[in-house]
Amino acid sequence: MYESYEAQGLARETIPARTVWDKVVEAQIETGTPYMLYKDSANMKSNQKNLGTIRSSNLCTEIMEYTSKDEVAVCNLASIALPRFVDQETKQFDFQKLYDVTYHVTGNLNRVIDVNYYPVEEARNSNMRHRPIGLGVQGLADTFAMLGMYFESDAAKALNKEIFETIYFASCTASKDAAIINGPYSTFEGSPASQGLLQFDLWGMNEHSGRWDWDSLKSEIVEHGMRNSLLLAPMPTASTSQILGNNECFEAFTSNLYVRRTLSGEFVVTNKHLINDLIKLGLWSLEMKDEILRHKGSIQAISTIPDHIKEMYKTTWEIKQKNVIDMAADRGAYIDQSQSMNIHMIDANAAKVTSMHFYGWKKGLKTGMYYLRTKAAADAIQFTVEQKKAQDQTVSGLADRAEITSMEAIACSLDSPDDCLSCGS
Repeated sequence: MYESYEAQGLARETIPARTVWDKVVEAQIETGTPYMLYKDSANMKSNQKNLGTIRSSNLCTEIMEYTSKDEVAVCNLASIALPRFVDQETKQFDFQKLYDVTYHVTGNLNRVIDVNYYPVEEARNSNMRHRPIGLGVQGLADTFAMLGMYFESDAAKALNKEIFETIYFASCTASKDAAIINGPYSTFEGSPASQGLLQFDLWGMNEHSGRWDWDSLKSEIVEHGMRNSLLLAPMPTASTSQILGNNECFEAFTSNLYVRRTLSGEFVVTNKHLINDLIKLGLWSLEMKDEILRHKGSIQAISTIPDHIKEMYKTTWEIKQKNVIDMAADRGAYIDQSQSMNIHMIDANAAKVTSMHFYGWKKGLKTGMYYLRTKAAADAIQFTVEQKKAQDQTVSGLADRAEITSMEAIACSLDSPDDCLSCGS
C-alpha cells in the first residue's frame, strides 16, 4: 500500500529516515514510549507465517498474532509463579514439576478458548481458527535470589534459558497430545511446526540443555499436529505478581525498599529476600531500613552490607542492560510470540538509546523495548525518613518475619497508574 501511494506521487513531503528516528528516540527519552518492535523478526520467527504478515501487537508488546478483516487477534494468558518450584532445603529448581504444571496450564487455556465469551465474531474466528495461547512467568528474580544466584551470573543465565526451554517443551507436548485427541488447529498445515520447525529452529539455535528429547517431539508434531499455533508470551504480570508477592515477570528487582502511596495510605514495600539475608547476618534494624530508604532502595553504598549481598540484590538500575537484552535473546529462542521487556537507563541520551535498539535488533529480538525507564545519575530529592532515631534495635527472631511486605494494603489507585496498565496475567 505504501509503495502504491508513493508510485502515484501522493506524498506531500519527504522526510529523511534519520530525522524520523531521532524524533522517536527523543520521545522515548522524554516519555518512555513509543514501544519498539521489529517487524522482520516478528514475521521471520512466527509459527503463523503461513497465514500472512503480522502487522501489529498488543498494549504490552508480547503478543504477535495475525489479523485480517474477519479476524481480531485474541490471546489467552496465564503466568507461572517460578518461586513455587524452588526447593528451599536443597536449593534446587524442580524442572519436572515445572513441566507438569505447564502441561496442565496449557490444557486449561485450551478449555478457556472453547468456553469463553467473545464480544465480536471476529475475535471468535481468530481464536477458534488458530487457538493461540500465551504462557508467561513471574518471580524470576525471586527465584535467582532463593537459589543464591546473582542476576548477571552465568548460573542465572543458564537457569533462565533452561526454565523457558522446559516451559516450551511442556507446552508443545501438551498441545501435540491435545491434537491427537481433538485434532490440530485448522491452519496448522503449512506452518513451520508442520514442517518440523519449532521456535528455536527459526532462530537458528540448536544448543539445548539435553534435558528434553526435542527430536522425538518434533517427529510427533509433524505426524499429529498441534492444537495451538502459539504458546509462549511472557507478559508484565504487574497485578498478579503483587497478589502472589513475586517480582514482576522476568525483570530484576526495581528497588529493595520503597514507599508506595495509594488511596489506602502510605506504606513501605520491601524485598523480603534481602531482609531475610540481613536478619541472618544480624544487620537488619530500624536504622538499616532508613539507610536503604535514603539510598532509594539501593544497598550498593551501604558499607556495613557484605559485597556478596550487594551483588545479589543489585536493582535493575545497577544491572547492565546489555545483560538484560542477552538474557531476553537467550530465552527468546523458546518464545514463539514475544516478551514485554522494559529497559532501565541512567542518564539516557540519543546515542545510548540508539545503541541499545540496534543491539537488541541484532540479537534477533521481536520486542526491542516495552517501556524505557530513565532517571538521572544524581537526584537532589531524597526520601523522607524519620529524623528522630529510635534505639538501634536489631530485628531478631525467625526469618519469616521478613514476609511483612504490606502487599495486602495495595488498592487500585489513580496515583499508581502503572499498576493498572498491564495484562491481567
